[in-house]
Amino acid sequence: MDKNIILPPQSEAELLVRCEQIMGKTLGQLAAIVGWSVPPDLRRHKGWVGELLETCLGAEAGNQAKPDFIGIGVEMKTLPLNAQGQPKESTYVCTVSLQQTGELTWQESWVREKLSNVLWVPVEADNEIALAERYVGKAWIWQPSAQQEAILQQDWQELMDCIVLGEQDSLTAHMGQYLQIRPKAAHSRIRATGISDAGEHTRTNPKGFYLRASFTRQILAAG
Repeated sequence: MDKNIILPPQSEAELLVRCEQIMGKTLGQLAAIVGWSVPPDLRRHKGWVGELLETCLGAEAGNQAKPDFIGIGVEMKTLPLNAQGQPKESTYVCTVSLQQTGELTWQESWVREKLSNVLWVPVEADNEIALAERYVGKAWIWQPSAQQEAILQQDWQELMDCIVLGEQDSLTAHMGQYLQIRPKAAHSRIRATGISDAGEHTRTNPKGFYLRASFTRQILAAG
């Protein structure tokens, strides 16, 4: 890799070769390759690691509602690992549309598309290690098994039923075995438009779908 624009990979095999090239490098080394500066921490740069890895690997989606590697249909997710080598936190999937009226099915959902073919890239995330010195691990491509997808679909349906019925404010992070909905905003003052239980527009906190760390541990163990 060099400091020129990194073109999108043309196949999953090419993508995995690129992953092998960055495996064992630090975030500081990768930032130097693409000419980025490393922030002191992630408190004000929460998506920095993912953006850096996407740039290094040639992701092309940017902010489009498409998989990160559009041409080969692969979504990339970083997997921050704690000092014990286990997922440190839940994994963001996508935003929740708070104005659904019930027509959307699991097969058509953005959650399913996002999770149908995922490149997982593990990265050290121990707070005792300086950001620039954290290493990138061995990446792999994952598709959910039939059993995993069945549970994801069940979780999605339960959670979306609350959205459709206007009960989004009653959602809790305890709902869902693999998939959960949590607020996604810098602070509680940020509001989005949703539908109330009376069918009227209302203002509520933006929300996102997340995979539980207990599920990503399962994915990591099998990867």
